[in-house]
Amino acid sequence: MGSKWRKVKLALGMNTCLYVPPTLEDSSPSTASTARLSDAVSTAQGHGSDFRPTTPTPSSSGLRLSLTGPKSSKRTCAICLTTMKTGQGHAIFTAECSHSFHFHCITSNVKHGNQICPICRAKWKEIPFQSPISDLPHGRSRINPVGWPQDDGWMTVLRRLPSPRLDTSQQTSAIFHAPEPVVFDDDEVLDHQPEITERSTSATEAADNNTVGTIDINTYAEVTAVPRSASHNDFTVLIHLKAPATSERQDSHRNVTELPPISQNTRAPVDLVTVLDVSGSMAGTKLALLKRAMGFVIENLGPSDRLSVIAFSSTARRLFPLRRMTDNGRQQALQAVNSLISNGGTNIAEGLRKGAKVLVDRKGKNPVGSIILLSDGQDTYTVSSPAGSRARTDYQSLLPNSICHNNDEGLQIPVHAFGFGADHDAASMHSISEISGGTFSFIEAEGVIQDAFAQCIGGLLSVVVQELQVGVECVHPSLQLSSIKAGSYRTSMVEDRRMGFIDVGYLYAEEERDFLVAVNIPVVCSYDEMSLLKVRYVYTDPITKEMVTLEEASEVKIGRPEITGELVVSVEVDRQRNRLRAAEAMSEARVAAESGDLAGAVSVLENCRRVLSETASARAGDRLCVALCAELKEMQERMANRQVYEASGRAYVLSGLSSHSLQRATARGDSVDSTSLVQAYQTPSMVDMVNRSQTMVFANPTPQRSLRPAQSFPTRSRPR
Repeated sequence: MGSKWRKVKLALGMNTCLYVPPTLEDSSPSTASTARLSDAVSTAQGHGSDFRPTTPTPSSSGLRLSLTGPKSSKRTCAICLTTMKTGQGHAIFTAECSHSFHFHCITSNVKHGNQICPICRAKWKEIPFQSPISDLPHGRSRINPVGWPQDDGWMTVLRRLPSPRLDTSQQTSAIFHAPEPVVFDDDEVLDHQPEITERSTSATEAADNNTVGTIDINTYAEVTAVPRSASHNDFTVLIHLKAPATSERQDSHRNVTELPPISQNTRAPVDLVTVLDVSGSMAGTKLALLKRAMGFVIENLGPSDRLSVIAFSSTARRLFPLRRMTDNGRQQALQAVNSLISNGGTNIAEGLRKGAKVLVDRKGKNPVGSIILLSDGQDTYTVSSPAGSRARTDYQSLLPNSICHNNDEGLQIPVHAFGFGADHDAASMHSISEISGGTFSFIEAEGVIQDAFAQCIGGLLSVVVQELQVGVECVHPSLQLSSIKAGSYRTSMVEDRRMGFIDVGYLYAEEERDFLVAVNIPVVCSYDEMSLLKVRYVYTDPITKEMVTLEEASEVKIGRPEITGELVVSVEVDRQRNRLRAAEAMSEARVAAESGDLAGAVSVLENCRRVLSETASARAGDRLCVALCAELKEMQERMANRQVYEASGRAYVLSGLSSHSLQRATARGDSVDSTSLVQAYQTPSMVDMVNRSQTMVFANPTPQRSLRPAQSFPTRSRPR
């Protein structure tokens, strides 16, 4: 009997959606003219045995609800025919045509291919779909669970559809088979900007004329005094730098009664190329989440920013040239990303070659240029070492020479690499980022991909310093530099070791850098005070192109009394020593793990934790020291056995090394939360963008974009 009843329902169309015409309260000439007969009806809750399907007459606009039903379809879900009220435990989705439905009803409807409003039959440009619940592999729990919106299985996610006039399959075919130009010089013309004459200026002048201020510099000696009769080898001096804030953040601290400037020089526009893996392993949830993350990136780029997308599998194709993200540019970019399909192998080198070519061949250049690379697999075309081999592989072959870091002839474009899931090649992705001067992030939980991208572009859209070089000079004639510890940043010393340099490069707004310089202090006869070092810097303002120099060098002095009391080690210096100790331990543990000695690797990390816990900064409750200890413990757990290390341990360690060596935030494991213990380097701009990603209301197809607009030049100086 049951099967017969199902056949009857199928014959009557009672298993699909009920078309409900608009009522007098919400009907309009446009909705009335577009209303059509429903193709099918479905059973509603509470139907009795006397229910009869109704055949519409030619004059009717469709099947009508009983007069005893709700007086407005705005309060009734047209699919299940129950009332819609906030606070009843059901999410409500409002489409762009203004009609509302229970979210679980409409997602089920859309899942079966329906992209038309059940009420007014309008074709939707954006459709809701159910976001999958993100689970970590191997049953791991989050380090810092924060209850993100993407963990809600019924969260509203809008997918931008291509224009109704475009055939998606034909569009996809055209993208991957259309001929490409030999030279990628078809980039869209930059936003209009007046010619800027490059010149030099002092930090004081820059602070007066520029809306973003200058770099703050502070120095800390290991101890405040050394006895005259004693020498001190490797005496440590900390150099602390902090980049200026963006003008928007500076303005937030101004007096509320003060009028804002007419035009603000806010940030440098970006040329961004995303190189995306669309191989067969990206099929399903991964590709859907990648499209969603790219949608977030596109929506948060400004009209002066330019974007190009490279998709690669067995080969690579440029989806579109560098294009300004105006309203039209964003719409076309969203359509192109939405058309992506997954198949084929993984050719990372070819994807990077195309991405680099876009930036090398471009006619115009925005002040900031970068590549975002995402892959979930291993390059099977360029890297020839056999799987499971521990032999050292030359991963530099994956990266075009034209964008290598520290290559004087290249563009020095940083590649920010994202390893997606447990099967990506963490070693190659880390090497690519390290060689290019970018960061390596490990996305373990699939649902974190959008937040990870948000953190990255939060930095890229806030670059305030470029080509920064820090100079250190010995003041006392008997002093010599012993060492300069700067992580991944290139350092150099003149022959007599009286002067040294650190090439820092670019900084995000409010980003901080710490470098440790060691000098050998000799015995002296009659000095009460000794000048050790002078610190200067020079950098380029990315917007004005002016070269900014520190006019008055910061000088480091210590006392040289005959006798000193008990001296307290500077907590600031001790903190940075701990950071370097931890990074060295991570590197040593990784070498041991790669050679098969996991027990030795765990021992190295445990010994470092013990040493850190006994330092002055740890006893003072320093947050960075606590974070480092937590991170070292996490790495120990991820080296418990070979399977865990291969699945997540290697990638977690490498993303940590990338973060500490550059002192820049990376996504590690499953968290980019600013309250996480492993996010010591997040800037306010990164935190703002991640918060925007986590709190975006997807039910609004055009969310309010509050990101500061990009300007390529100063339009008006603002008094400080």
